Amino acid sequence: MATTRIDMRMDEAVKAAAEKAAALKGMKSLTEYIVRLIERDAEQVIREHEALTVKDDVFDRFMAACEAADAPNKKLRDARDFAKQQGIQGIR
Repeated sequence: MATTRIDMRMDEAVKAAAEKAAALKGMKSLTEYIVRLIERDAEQVIREHEALTVKDDVFDRFMAACEAADAPNKKLRDARDFAKQQGIQGIR
């Protein structure tokens, strides 16, 4: 696996606490501890920003409005195309 380097500075107390936490978790190094924290946090942040959760009643009203709507007009088709270009999933 290819690797890249990140140089960072931190307060000595923060570093000491991170080193202790890494040792308590049985990790080989501070680097391993930090990388795992970054991976876990990055995945969570990405999930939070790529997903939309709505309550059942809101979704039901939205679906009812969609089913009752006329054929999509140009603005709606343009919005769909834009969403597809942005990589938004679930767009047909």
